[in-house]
Amino acid sequence: MEASDRAADVFFVLMGAILVFAMHAGFAFLEVGTVRKKNQVNALMKILVDFAVSTIAYFFVGYGVAYGVHFLQSAAMISGAADGSGFAASGFDLVKFFFLLTFAAAIPAIISGGIAERARFTPQLIATAVIVGVAYPFFEGLAWNNNFGFQDFLEAQFGARFNDFAGSIVVHAFGGWLALGAVLMLGARHNRYRKDGAVVGIPPSNIPFLALGSWLLCIGWFGFNVMSAQSVAAINGLVAINSLMAMAGGILAAWAAGRNDPGFTHNGALAGLVAVCAGSNVMHPVGSLAVGAIAGALFVYAFTWCQNKWKIDDVLGVWPLHGLCGLWGGIACGIFGQDSLGGLGGVTLMSQLVGSLIGAGLALVAGLAIYGLLRVSMGIRLTQEEEFRGADLSLHSIGATPEEDVSGR
Repeated sequence: MEASDRAADVFFVLMGAILVFAMHAGFAFLEVGTVRKKNQVNALMKILVDFAVSTIAYFFVGYGVAYGVHFLQSAAMISGAADGSGFAASGFDLVKFFFLLTFAAAIPAIISGGIAERARFTPQLIATAVIVGVAYPFFEGLAWNNNFGFQDFLEAQFGARFNDFAGSIVVHAFGGWLALGAVLMLGARHNRYRKDGAVVGIPPSNIPFLALGSWLLCIGWFGFNVMSAQSVAAINGLVAINSLMAMAGGILAAWAAGRNDPGFTHNGALAGLVAVCAGSNVMHPVGSLAVGAIAGALFVYAFTWCQNKWKIDDVLGVWPLHGLCGLWGGIACGIFGQDSLGGLGGVTLMSQLVGSLIGAGLALVAGLAIYGLLRVSMGIRLTQEEEFRGADLSLHSIGATPEEDVSGR
């Protein structure tokens, strides 16, 4: 029975890894639909190659930083020793790596949307390797593995551990605040803001692709959240319903606040899902609905302020969506997870506040440092001429519709 239970867990976590892996197609098409046509190929290339770099960085360095598990062992340990020990005695440790890798690789996928249309390719790959190999797993290990006694400290000081069940802070806020540092170091797209302070509007290139990206992310998110239990015995249907309710709240709030704008509405679903990750295992479904709705409205207003008032050219709004909505979700867990509001309890507002702010702060510092060093050492953005031609032709020598481009000459 124990062997069959272990096999069931392997299959469960493997399916979760595949669902979250599929979310990267969602990241890609969300970016493809948002950027201008001359940058669509670049969006697809970044997400794919970043995933490959993330795999190597996390396998050789990052997973060990977070969990102290290293794969450079003997062939017997990798394939399963005669006594039944080793990673492949069940394969669970290996599929767990795959599952957590898909989370780690989401960080550069998040950043990609913020730096779109003017970032150089190779420096971004270097940044990805450093982020997934060192910066992200450092905080991942604090929050999810109690490295350096981080969780013990919070429990001793504030009465509970920091609860981030599926990564509102560890993944989304961390990625969003890293992206803010990258965007600030990169600067705005050419002619995005005029000298008189006027903002030049750049509409999405393809609403159906943007919508497809949102749908793919929404579907995969149920693997992201529910399968964070990492075992069949620990599955909790509450996580699924909370995710569903937060998604619905995010959609409706963004639809209303965004005045029926399709870009805001489709991103509103993601805002709600970002925010519910942390407390999806402890909140009441009505609380999750409220958390998602607040996140949906927060995204709309923060995106507008970011672009128009603060002149921060975050192309897909990844800082408002992942950074701010993720931060809200981490804090909201400490509010709506309380048993007085229908939650399961076991959380405190102070632990959630402190843990969330530490995660966001570390990410912002890492983003400014990594992209700042790359900027002064090798440069991180395209030349004005390359940006005008578009990243597709400048970096990849081909456009999204090459046959049409040739026939139109």
